[in-house]
Amino acid sequence: MSESGLIYLLWSDLVGLTRTRGVPLQDFDSRLESGLGWACAGQAMTPFEHLADNPWGPVDEVRQIPDADTRFTIPASGEHPAIHAVLCDSRPSPGEDWSACVRSFCRKAIADLKAETGLDLISAFELEFLLHGPDFVPEAPFSFAAARAQHGFLTELEAMLSAAGVAPETVEPEYGRGQYEISCSPRPALKAADAALVSCEITREAARRHGIRASFSPKPTPEHVGNGSHIHLSLANAEGLNVTYDGAHPLGLSETAAKFCAGILAHFDALLAITAPSPVSYHRLGPHHWSTGYRCIGWQNREAAIRIMPGISRDPEKAAKGFNLEIRASDCTASPYLAVGVLARAGLEGIRKNNMK
Repeated sequence: MSESGLIYLLWSDLVGLTRTRGVPLQDFDSRLESGLGWACAGQAMTPFEHLADNPWGPVDEVRQIPDADTRFTIPASGEHPAIHAVLCDSRPSPGEDWSACVRSFCRKAIADLKAETGLDLISAFELEFLLHGPDFVPEAPFSFAAARAQHGFLTELEAMLSAAGVAPETVEPEYGRGQYEISCSPRPALKAADAALVSCEITREAARRHGIRASFSPKPTPEHVGNGSHIHLSLANAEGLNVTYDGAHPLGLSETAAKFCAGILAHFDALLAITAPSPVSYHRLGPHHWSTGYRCIGWQNREAAIRIMPGISRDPEKAAKGFNLEIRASDCTASPYLAVGVLARAGLEGIRKNNMK
């Protein structure tokens, strides 16, 4: 008996919005190779619903090719039916990369890093959002009251995320009134970007089902503390060991990780155009905002461009497992694929340049 209903083919565009086309579930297998057509100019759609100047105009299209490994389902609840979806790569033809596909860009950046260094980039996102609605009453920041007030929403959100294969490490009230956060678990960097996209969309759906809305805007109101999309990074060798840490070096950074950081710092101003691309992003960033005020590396410093996150154990081997770098100057107006991709490129450039000295 064939499945009924729809499955949505999803892809992230250059401005970080998730676009879609739906097909009948019963036809999904036939779309795995050929996908669906999409006008190239659609990649030039702005958040304000008009097309930016672009080289395509009304001519040409790409195929949105599903990646079957990313298929997920948001479970049914109450009157809300299950939602089936899958992530796509934008390709001129099956097997061919398109320069304007953000997922392909991210994949290539990660692959180039590994080809030159032998290292895998591991990543995880912390996603902050503001809940709001006509009857929504915020509670005190970080409080159990804030968790209890939205316990139904938070419980269903965790269940939805877990069912979709992106179970969170934590779900919690945050610093702003009405602000909450989900922390994604570390995984290979492309899968981490996938998980960030899926987590944001599921959060919006869970909120909708509870009669409220979830905003990931970096600055929803002038008074709000702002929402970030913090990106955690580490480097793993072929055996899967975290080589970001070296207790013999300053701040615990290995030599390779220090070079990786140097590349990010050298290109930091340019990176901000990708990781914090909206005008309101800069109402969130700055000194005394706990969200990147200075272009530097800092040990557990939330205002540093790169925050060093040490492991929690005194045992060197165990400490190395949890050691990572946090990039706080990022928010959800950025495509997670572009953000991870440019950080990988900048880090690789740092390794290249410093290896030449």
